[in-house]
Amino acid sequence: MDKQSIDKKDLEKQIAAREAVKFIQQNDIVGLGTGSTAFFAIQEIAALVKNGLKIKGVPTSEHTASLALSLGIELLPMDQVKSIDITIDGADEFDTQLNLVKGGGGALFREKIVASLTKNEIIIADSGKLVTQLGKFKVPIEVVPIALTYVLQQLGKLNGKGEVRMKDNAPFITDNHNIIVDADFGLISDPAALSASLNRIEGILAHGLFVQLTSKVIMGKGTETIIYAGN
Repeated sequence: MDKQSIDKKDLEKQIAAREAVKFIQQNDIVGLGTGSTAFFAIQEIAALVKNGLKIKGVPTSEHTASLALSLGIELLPMDQVKSIDITIDGADEFDTQLNLVKGGGGALFREKIVASLTKNEIIIADSGKLVTQLGKFKVPIEVVPIALTYVLQQLGKLNGKGEVRMKDNAPFITDNHNIIVDADFGLISDPAALSASLNRIEGILAHGLFVQLTSKVIMGKGTETIIYAGN
């Protein structure tokens, strides 16, 4: 990928992030996403905090927590939060029905908990993340290590092929001390049905299909934003 396309993607992410933070109100509890797109939102939120906005953030990963604290954002532990006003996060891909694949950064479990607690879940994305059908990006699945063999067998029964995510020649380890299996199901005709099937497999802590969890997607396209909203 050349520098020009990288710059274009980053510009679209920044534009989407600037639009998304407009929905934050004084004294909100704000879910803070993880990944390269959420990074721009956290920077925008930090600028608002510096200018007087009072919020408390709920991070979706240890990396996000460290970044937010370094930028002066006050944080709340996830286990002490009963409700989150707004969350701004990214996605690896999304469709116009607001189904998502998330977890490229390995934080899908905490991202899903935060999304489930959130009244207004806003996803920001560059235009390359929009697809007509999910499945181009593999579905990340967080797996308890002792269940790996069983989970891989069950994924096979769903016509999925899973591979353990590696980093530095060793399995990638999540903040929850589990492993990630990236599963290829091909194009996914029914995300809700696949999500329900994955939920029934013992040993899966969470998977990266986010169905009926998103309020809106704000997508940067060129120098404009396009908003996809739920019903």
